Amino acid sequence: MATYVALLKFTDSGVKNVREAPKDLDNARQAFEAAGGGIQQYYLTLGEYDAVAVITAPDDEAYTRTMLMIASRGHLSSVTLKTLSESQFRSVISGLP
Repeated sequence: MATYVALLKFTDSGVKNVREAPKDLDNARQAFEAAGGGIQQYYLTLGEYDAVAVITAPDDEAYTRTMLMIASRGHLSSVTLKTLSESQFRSVISGLP
């Protein structure tokens, strides 16, 4: 299972409809669960991004498909960071020449 960090910004439409944001989050949670993953953590943030989510998905395709479906609603834009676990990090480093 892959893990992703999504940096989220409300679009103008998202700000105008911000009262719908909890329902949008519930719908996004259901969409990721249907894709075989889930939203593990969600934080409303201050600064450049409005929210940060830690999301799991079976693969890049499932994550991308689900995020595109969510973004197509017009309330959010996102930047995605794919993560490597500590054990994957150690494996990468140990494989260096």
